[in-house]
Amino acid sequence: MSSALTDLFPLPIVQAPMAGGVSVPQLAAAVAEAGGLGFLAAGYKTADGMYQEIKQLRSLTSRPFGVNLFMPQPEHPGAGAASTGAAGTAPANSAAVDVYAHQLAGEAAWYEVELGDPDSGRDDGYEAKLAVLLDNPVPVVSFHFGCPSREVLDSLRRAGTLTLVTATTPDEARAVERAGADVVIVQGVEAGGHQGTHRDIPENDGSAIGLLSLIAQVREAVGLPLVAAGGIMRGSQIAAALAAGASAAQLGTAFLVTPESGAPAVHKEALTNPLFVRTGLTRAFTGRPARGLVNRFMREHGPYAPAAYPEINHLTSPLRKAAAKAGDAQGMALWAGQGHRMARELPAGQLVELLAAELGAAGTALSGGGAG
Repeated sequence: MSSALTDLFPLPIVQAPMAGGVSVPQLAAAVAEAGGLGFLAAGYKTADGMYQEIKQLRSLTSRPFGVNLFMPQPEHPGAGAASTGAAGTAPANSAAVDVYAHQLAGEAAWYEVELGDPDSGRDDGYEAKLAVLLDNPVPVVSFHFGCPSREVLDSLRRAGTLTLVTATTPDEARAVERAGADVVIVQGVEAGGHQGTHRDIPENDGSAIGLLSLIAQVREAVGLPLVAAGGIMRGSQIAAALAAGASAAQLGTAFLVTPESGAPAVHKEALTNPLFVRTGLTRAFTGRPARGLVNRFMREHGPYAPAAYPEINHLTSPLRKAAAKAGDAQGMALWAGQGHRMARELPAGQLVELLAAELGAAGTALSGGGAG
């Protein structure tokens, strides 16, 4: 099965699907043309918006690519991800969301916007997007925030689509294998953006696992091929992930600063700005743990944000958009992995080539060819 994945693209380099307008068709095409696997992020888009991006990407490259879906969220945090839409269910922690909305009133006044409606839906158009992907199959589909049902995974397989599901623990990886997915994306705690946990645990209990340790544990827990994700910025790190048992490595932050990325300029600049010295996991922007550069908004509101996704995401959306429009990095969700200071402002195709060269050099060193 590893060959079923890696035969799709020459280099073991996957561009992570970054939702919110970052993973645009131009980025995915550039990565694919250079020999990696480009990805579109369907999260936060309508089914038609996803379809239009797929059409655009196909006009830019004939190479294989992937599309990422967010799983619908259960009614109560910690209850496990649902496999079908949950639109219309009662909001999670509605009282806590109301309290947090009151706390954000000053932010809304500052940016001169209204807070978003926290009850704007919980399923992210999941069923409609699945219907599009079954009618118009793509080479690869991946899932975040939970594991789909066996029925969904089998239907995609019959359509000729390879399925990948994110896991952050060995137990989640076992669930992915039981459901019948083809590949596990092993996401370490170093990763930027949202942690793809299957359950949203209200408190940080210190159980998050670093990537290399997680690869080793998942390798012994399941027989599926692995894609390693989390803080990878150099070809030597890709080599380490492959040596640990992964079939490929998924990089997000490394591609965020490329000219093809759809990230706002202020976000790209912040990654290497000495003003932002560290990353942290926060619920401040979306109600689910996500890693980003520590800024004013995260410091002021992170300690009080409830475990309520996607309610908090809907609530803060106008604030984040207003901050981005104003070029205010202190009010934006600056998603970034722990290796963000190693970001290189290169065209995506050149970055893939450089990563491949570094990977080759590291492989030579590992085999003894680089010994002094």
